[in-house]
Amino acid sequence: MKADRWAYESLEVYVWEGKYEIADRVARFLTPLGAEVVRAGALDALPAEPRVKPSIAVISASAIGSAKFTLDWEAAHGMPVIWVGAPDRESDPGRFPPEYAYILPHDFTGADLRTQIAKLMPQLMAAAEARPDVADLVAGSAAMQSLLEQVDTFANFDSNVMLYGETGAGKERIARLFHDRNATYGKGPFVAVNCGAIPDGLFESQFFGHAKGAFTGAMFAHRGFFEQATGGTLFLDEIGDLPLFQQVKLLRVLEENAVTRLGSAMAVKLDFRLVAATNKDLREAVTQGRFRADLYFRLAVIELRLPSLEDRGPADKIGLLQSFMRHMIGAAAYDALPPMPDWLKGAVGSAFFVGNVRELRNLAERIGITVQQRGEWDEARIRPLFRSLRPGAFDGTERADPRGDAEERRRIIAALDANSWRRQDTATCLGISRKVLWEKMRKFQIEDSEAEPV
Repeated sequence: MKADRWAYESLEVYVWEGKYEIADRVARFLTPLGAEVVRAGALDALPAEPRVKPSIAVISASAIGSAKFTLDWEAAHGMPVIWVGAPDRESDPGRFPPEYAYILPHDFTGADLRTQIAKLMPQLMAAAEARPDVADLVAGSAAMQSLLEQVDTFANFDSNVMLYGETGAGKERIARLFHDRNATYGKGPFVAVNCGAIPDGLFESQFFGHAKGAFTGAMFAHRGFFEQATGGTLFLDEIGDLPLFQQVKLLRVLEENAVTRLGSAMAVKLDFRLVAATNKDLREAVTQGRFRADLYFRLAVIELRLPSLEDRGPADKIGLLQSFMRHMIGAAAYDALPPMPDWLKGAVGSAFFVGNVRELRNLAERIGITVQQRGEWDEARIRPLFRSLRPGAFDGTERADPRGDAEERRRIIAALDANSWRRQDTATCLGISRKVLWEKMRKFQIEDSEAEPV
């Protein structure tokens, strides 16, 4: 059975390596056919965003720790598995029962791999047709249209990109657009790294990789994030959380376009598109000495600011709710419902989502579960779901007192003046977090131009 090229072009393949470095081989066999091959990290790690393409996992048997893990993995992740380097099923039925029929030897060929994928392709295509395509962004607002125009303008270049935006605003989604719309790097892997989640002691190993025997426990060689991204896009999320001593190491790699694994003397040339993202003000961080100026200017060749969900407006909020619900409960089930009622549209459109799109997705899931249980838009059960949002903004009926808003605005400006408009000092003075201060400044449209002249 042979799979058509169009099927590979809509396929994502996640590879978990163990004793044998198989990701490069998988990429060499499948990337020319149009598949996107991603070298994954921890065995339980998958992209935070919903997978919108048919996906399979290729896992080295040496990467797993127990038979129970093997049996439970596919069910937990909703992704069929092709196991590599497994013993014969008849000799080890406890680890690989008959239903795990997709097994390759260590020295599998391209033909071997494509044969196994061809067996899985009908299952993958059926699953793809059963769920709506949520790959398209909901971008009806002028703010999002402007952002997408900028992405189109800069996507096909190799210049570094810096994305600014609040938590949950969709920075990784925009980074993927830069990747997908680049004629060169879009053909390679997309490697996403949360810089705030890398322990200090593992930075070099995770980013630079290591040679076999480089340290105790390094039983096999490991390619770091820089090498994994070669030929594609490296997305560094929460770049503002990198400590200064790690910033120095990142800068050196970017300047030399080469990396040397721990325990090795051989430099490896790199070629990838870098997209970084943060919810912090890096210019201010540079001024305060918390972020290196030379690294900032290396990263911020192209700077784009993502609008918050509030900036996008009610229409995008409603559109996102509908899109998420179609994805979560299925297109057929969603289309069988009566049209979304106006009271619900009004409630979503007027609500304030501190967590932006991520928080709206959580709300959509709660509403979807309720609708599935009741088979209707049950207002009495759905309205209370909005109470987890910011108080006084969940149903469009309660409004803040304008006089109280004016007084709070004056109090914030006075605190900013008293602290020379230093955000962190002002937040500490007011007894709130820096993020809350930023949200209040945006809400009350407080600009630096309002500072008292010195």
